[in-house]
Amino acid sequence: MKNNKTGITIVIALLLLLIGGALLLNKIRNDNKILIVATNFPAYDFARAVVGDEVEVKMLLKPGAETHDFEPTPQDIIDIKKSTLFIYTGGESDEWVSGIIENANTPVRMMDAVETVKEGGEDEDDEHVWTNPQNAIKIVKQIYDAAAKELPEYKLKFAENSAKYESKLLDLDDEFREVVANAKRHTLVFGDRFPLRYFVDEYGLKYYAAFPGCSEQTEADAKTIATLIDVVKSENIPVVFKIELSNSKVADAISAETGAKVLTFNSAHNISAEDFENGVTYVDLMTQNIEVLKEALN
Repeated sequence: MKNNKTGITIVIALLLLLIGGALLLNKIRNDNKILIVATNFPAYDFARAVVGDEVEVKMLLKPGAETHDFEPTPQDIIDIKKSTLFIYTGGESDEWVSGIIENANTPVRMMDAVETVKEGGEDEDDEHVWTNPQNAIKIVKQIYDAAAKELPEYKLKFAENSAKYESKLLDLDDEFREVVANAKRHTLVFGDRFPLRYFVDEYGLKYYAAFPGCSEQTEADAKTIATLIDVVKSENIPVVFKIELSNSKVADAISAETGAKVLTFNSAHNISAEDFENGVTYVDLMTQNIEVLKEALN
């Protein structure tokens, strides 16, 4: 009986040892997994389009959160340090990056991929470089080059993924150009902030907005609202826009005076938690923009 108990004890001890070893091995694997960290939704979506299921991609900005109020957590900084690629925009909203960029293995700054423009009448470069598909293609190529260099074993797969995604972006670009070419008017009115300079510049559109760029202002003065109302009335503009995850107070005020419909134009800064869970992509958001643009320009 004593021998049986001893045998059982040994078996249990061996099982616990095996389980403990397996858990330790799993932890090591998780700690060593390939990781790409992206600050915002465009960077996240472009990265996952390039690397597919081969690499984990983490977005630091919480879905539904305000982009310009972001501050990294200690865990975010740890993830940046251990990541293979760290993708960020590089503008005013990423000022916090300068303090930790030295800890990143391979930083990828999206603003370096395109020719930047100044924001409104400001001296700073407009950071919203992803807002037209042509720029998105340049950024995707930038991410592919960095990923292929750091992870050459996946280079062919990354190239295949990138080519497929760039094809979708070219299709979007063609559709936007067709909408604008066949439009009755070429003026957009935003009763909101305006992070879409790269978009309107690419497609030759004129715009009026309540606030420049991503101004922290949320209350437009009476003169600004009156000017926007006059534009809508004089040009018979059927739509006044707001951007995603923003209140529609100014747009609603213009709508009440003019009868223009309030619609959302996606700048793709971020998406709602629900959309994130449903796997909504940059291409999905831009496809929605095509539809609302048709209505606004006709």
